[in-house]
Amino acid sequence: MAQNRATGQAGRSAVFQGVRQALAAGDMVPGQRLVEQELSETFQVTRSSVREALQELAAEGLVELIPRRGARVRVISVEDAVQITECRAALEGLCARRAAGLATAEHHATLREIGAAMREAVANGELETYSALNRRLHDLVAQISGQHVAGSLLERLNGQMVRYQFRLALRPGRPTQSLPQHLSIIDAIVAGDPQAAEAAARAHLDSVIEQLRATPDPGPFGG
Repeated sequence: MAQNRATGQAGRSAVFQGVRQALAAGDMVPGQRLVEQELSETFQVTRSSVREALQELAAEGLVELIPRRGARVRVISVEDAVQITECRAALEGLCARRAAGLATAEHHATLREIGAAMREAVANGELETYSALNRRLHDLVAQISGQHVAGSLLERLNGQMVRYQFRLALRPGRPTQSLPQHLSIIDAIVAGDPQAAEAAARAHLDSVIEQLRATPDPGPFGG
């Protein structure tokens, strides 16, 4: 019954987080219509909570609100993706630089573990595992850096890019190309070399941009 459905901040958060997770998992695709009643049923929240959450998702650049047509998952063009990645390069370079100076011995051990797991995933052809480790590495570097503003901005940018990132990670030959780039980031942070860490992070994102520019547009990412 409607009176048992979440409302206010709790309801808004349930829809906001639920849609973000669905996008990350590929359960929602670019261009997909977001119907208020369906979202209300799915997340057991009020229609007003759905409307508020859709406004927040639109502010994050994840959803488009189209007059008289409702909401849909935003379609990110290749050029949009390139510009987002250019911003990511600056922010991730900053985070890697700071992480190299702040990482503890425990962080070093975790980074090495991730690097070893990435090597194993590529060797065994476990591309989805590699993709998950990729995301874990980037998130950990941002966390170690203590740069909370950059981390927040990266979270927002990555939310918009999640479908591209997933598809690029699964592109034949891409993991073999990106693995040494990720290992270079890890090595520089473990070595405590800020300049090398920033350069490695930027080189990795430059490689992503090169791959994006080789992507057909609208292609499979546009829904």
